[in-house]
Amino acid sequence: MASPASTARTPPRFVARTMIATLATVGFILAAVFVVLTLAVRATVRGTVADRLNTGQRILSALEQRRGRELQEQVATLAENPTLKAAIDTYHSELRLDESVPNRELLDTVEREVDKLVERIHPDVIAVTNPSGSIVAVGGRKRADWPREGPSRWLSRDGPDEFVALSGAVFRFASAPLVLQDGQNTVLGALQLATALDADYAAELSSLSGAGTVIVSRGTIIASTLPTAATRLLTPSFVATFADADTVDLAGEQYAVKLLFKHGDAAVYALDSIDKSAAPLVSAALRATLLLALGSLVLAGVASVWLARTVARPIDTLSRSLSAMTRSKDFGSPIQTTGSSLEVDTLTQTFNAMMASVIAAQADTRSAYVGAIRALALALDARDPYTAGHSERVSAISVAMGQRMSLPEEQLDVLRLGALLHDIGKIGISDQVLLKPGALTPEEFEQIKTHPVVGARILRTVPFLERHLAIVELHHERPDGKGYPHGLRGDEIPILARIVHVADAFDAITSARAYRPARGAAEGLQELWRHAGSQFDAEAVQALAGTIPTLRLHENRIERTAARAAHKTPLVAVSRS
Repeated sequence: MASPASTARTPPRFVARTMIATLATVGFILAAVFVVLTLAVRATVRGTVADRLNTGQRILSALEQRRGRELQEQVATLAENPTLKAAIDTYHSELRLDESVPNRELLDTVEREVDKLVERIHPDVIAVTNPSGSIVAVGGRKRADWPREGPSRWLSRDGPDEFVALSGAVFRFASAPLVLQDGQNTVLGALQLATALDADYAAELSSLSGAGTVIVSRGTIIASTLPTAATRLLTPSFVATFADADTVDLAGEQYAVKLLFKHGDAAVYALDSIDKSAAPLVSAALRATLLLALGSLVLAGVASVWLARTVARPIDTLSRSLSAMTRSKDFGSPIQTTGSSLEVDTLTQTFNAMMASVIAAQADTRSAYVGAIRALALALDARDPYTAGHSERVSAISVAMGQRMSLPEEQLDVLRLGALLHDIGKIGISDQVLLKPGALTPEEFEQIKTHPVVGARILRTVPFLERHLAIVELHHERPDGKGYPHGLRGDEIPILARIVHVADAFDAITSARAYRPARGAAEGLQELWRHAGSQFDAEAVQALAGTIPTLRLHENRIERTAARAAHKTPLVAVSRS
């Protein structure tokens, strides 16, 4: 007679090869169609963007030529201002009589005439030079960027405008001679007029061309209307590639590049994102592909529905079980097998066994870590009879304060273990310093002050104690910034570290020392209030004040200390908190 095990129905194997092959074929064809459509769209868009930039270049070139003529006509008209020429002629006449120091009053007269022109036309820069090229007066909102010594070629220029590239600015520049109509046509100097190619100018070009604008002067980006992420990548070496490239990649996008115009060291480029331009067409292609995919998948689904019913049910059951486990974070409950698929049941059993092993290993590891570190903390306290149990008491006081402050349970768990470990770094302090009965020297105190950093370094090697590092490292920081090791202030110090700081100080004050008896809880609290807001966090002190009535451990500890003193128990040293 066959055994039950031999007659039990064996779960069927997957027969999904046909379904996978069908869907994979359909998916491959659709993916290929979408890739071809995307490449075709990008090629079309690239050509469209290039044509748009070429058209924009022609329009902007004509516009710039017109602006140049208008600027030259404007400066020529302003150069005929009789009042300005009279002021400059008087200035030069007086200067010829005494070349040592220019007459300040006459110079003010010239500057006032320039200011009048500024009020009329509101230029970026308007300047008057003498025949040698030195600036006599300058005005306009960009006057600080204008060089005080103009190149001589500017003075004689009376034709179309040109662009001047300075270290931090680019200007469209035009000048006209200031000629005195005295029968000899004496040249008094030149009038310079300039408009800045700045962020406003770049924005104007972008609005006209529909593309981003980048203004470059001597390798420096003067203005850009590109997104911030793309502008950051515009280094001088990268901008230098614009001259030989039709497209560039910036911040994950491909841009078409076109030089709008260039004069000397100044250049203006238009950049149009091919990806953004292609996005609507790609979206349309994607919608068409999705419709095609929908129809294809319906046909494939109808052809393989009987396979899908067989395969999908156990997989879906397993998927739902895994999703529910993930949401509940209950990894201790095993997932039940369905008996409908050998592969799925095997996978389920393997997963259950793996999770059980992982949970057991995590529990053992955590328990071992906590046990070892707790033992270290207790051993550290045991180095000094006066501070025996200090870490446990600080942990209990800190948790009580945290509960008083309505901290969530998760933070209370961190506070409980972090407070227990707060002095773990003292394991690196020698007994000669840590247990010294008398006052510490400055050098010895500096050694004591290293224990928060040493403790954090020790705990940093234990991954699950990462949340406790702030307590260990920062529990001696003070609200007034005079704490250690980093001198943090106020809210820069995590709230859990501030709580442990108060609990640590309270336990130290109310503990007996070789050089003094224990002080009462009320006196200890009064001492904390005296320094609340400077040395101690006021909110934490307030929480301690509300917690003290529920704490009995201090009274018991003080009684034990007094009893030990009465029996003349030897006191070997004083612990440093």
